[in-house]
Amino acid sequence: MYSYDFFVIGAGSGGVRAARMAAQMGARVGICEDYRVGGTCVIRGCVPKKLLVYASEFSGAFQDAPGFGWAAAAPAFSWSELIAAKDREIDRLNGLYINTLKNAGVTLHQARGRLLDRHTIELSGPEGVTTVSARHILIAAGAWPVLPEIPGISHAITSNEAFHLADLPRRIAIVGGGYIAVEFVGIFNGLGSKVTQLYRGEQILRGFDRDLRDGLAAELVKKGIDLKLNTNVAAIERQGDTLRLALTSGSTLEVDAVMFATGRMPNTRGLGLEAAGVALGKNGEVAVDAYFRTSADNIFAVGDVIDRVALTPVAIKEGTAVAETLYGKGPATVDYVNIPTAVFSQPQIGTVGLSEEDARHEYGDIDVYQASFRPMKFTLAGRDERALMKLIVDRASDRVVGAHMMGPDAAEIIQGLAIALKAGARKADFDATVAVHPSAAEEFVLMREPVARPQAAE
Repeated sequence: MYSYDFFVIGAGSGGVRAARMAAQMGARVGICEDYRVGGTCVIRGCVPKKLLVYASEFSGAFQDAPGFGWAAAAPAFSWSELIAAKDREIDRLNGLYINTLKNAGVTLHQARGRLLDRHTIELSGPEGVTTVSARHILIAAGAWPVLPEIPGISHAITSNEAFHLADLPRRIAIVGGGYIAVEFVGIFNGLGSKVTQLYRGEQILRGFDRDLRDGLAAELVKKGIDLKLNTNVAAIERQGDTLRLALTSGSTLEVDAVMFATGRMPNTRGLGLEAAGVALGKNGEVAVDAYFRTSADNIFAVGDVIDRVALTPVAIKEGTAVAETLYGKGPATVDYVNIPTAVFSQPQIGTVGLSEEDARHEYGDIDVYQASFRPMKFTLAGRDERALMKLIVDRASDRVVGAHMMGPDAAEIIQGLAIALKAGARKADFDATVAVHPSAAEEFVLMREPVARPQAAE
C-alpha cells in the first residue's frame, strides 16, 4: 500500500496544477516544496518582475504628463517601499497557492524531496527526515540561474537576488541578452539607475524576429541604456563599494552591482533521479516522451525541468496533461505550435508563431506586412518611441504564420492574435475584420501591402 497515489516534487505552477487536478479526480495526492509554494514565476520570477516593471514605468509617465496639461512634478521614489509592497503581494499569492492545494485535498510537505527508488521519496524538512511512497511520481522542480566560472563571480547577483537588494544600485551592469536581461534593464533604468547591458552576441533577444530585436535595441539606446554587444565580462574585482569589471573587449567598467541573466539549468541535481532509473538529457534535463513519462514508467516530469518551452502557462498545460493521462479521460499531451509569449521590456514585445527568418526556412515564399509608427499616447508627450507590428503570411495558403509587436500593451494584444493563429486564420480573415479605432491593435487588420523582401532562402 502506497502512502499516495500521486506525489509531486516541486510546488511551482506545473506541479500545483497537476496535484490539484489529480486530487479533484479522486487520487490521494502529496506534494513537497522546500521553499515557498508558487514556484519561480510567482515567488521570484514573472509576477514580482512585472510588479517592478509597473513601478519603473511611472518615471516615463511623469515625464509625459506635461504634454497633457499636467504641471511638472518632482516625485520621490523609495526602493524599500516598493520591495516591501512587492513582498506583501508575494506573501498573499503564496497563501493562495497553499489554500488551493488544501482545498483540493492535497497534502503539502514543507520539505525537499529526493527519490530513493522508483516509488519512495525521502523528505528533508524542518521536522527532520521521513519517507513516503507513491504509485506515480511527478518531477516539477523547475530550473535555477547559472553563473559563469570567472574570477570574482561571487560578487555578482542573479534575478533571484535582484528582488531583495537592500538598496537601488546607482550604477548596474546587466549581463545577458535574453528576456530576463532586457526586462531588468528596463526596470533599473526606469527606477533611476545608470544601466549598462553587456551581451556576448551580435544582437539581443536571440531567437526572436530580427525586426523586433533591432527595434528594441534601438529603443533601449534612446532611453539611455549603454548597450555593449559582442562583449562579455572576463573578471570582477571589488574595490571598496565599487565593482570593477574587466571586459572581453579589453576595457573596464565600474558599477555598484552586476547582475547575470545568462541562462537557467534544469534543477535536477540532488533529486535522486539516478537511483530511480530516470534518464537525463545532455543539459541535465529530465528526458520525457510525448506524454511526459520518463524512462521509469511510473515517473513523469513537466515544466522547466524538462527544458522544452520554459514558460509558466506551458508548464501548467503539461501538468494538466499528466493529471488527465493518469486520472482523467486518458492519454493527453501538449501542442507546442503557436505558443504566444511576451517580453516585458520597455517597450513591450508580444509574439506568436514563426519569425520571418523561420517562416522563410519552413515555407519558402512568404509575404511580410509591417507597420511602424509613433503611438498616439506619445504624440502630445513628445516621446520619441516607435511601435512595430508585423504579420508573416504563407503565400501559398494565405495563412498567417507569425504575428509580432513591439509597443504599448503588446502582451495584451498578442493574446487575442494567438487565438486567430491557433485557429488557422488567413490574411483575408484579418482584412475582413473591422478595426477598433483609434487603437494600436487596429494596425493588424489594416496592413494591406506586403513589404518588398527577398523570397525563398538560398
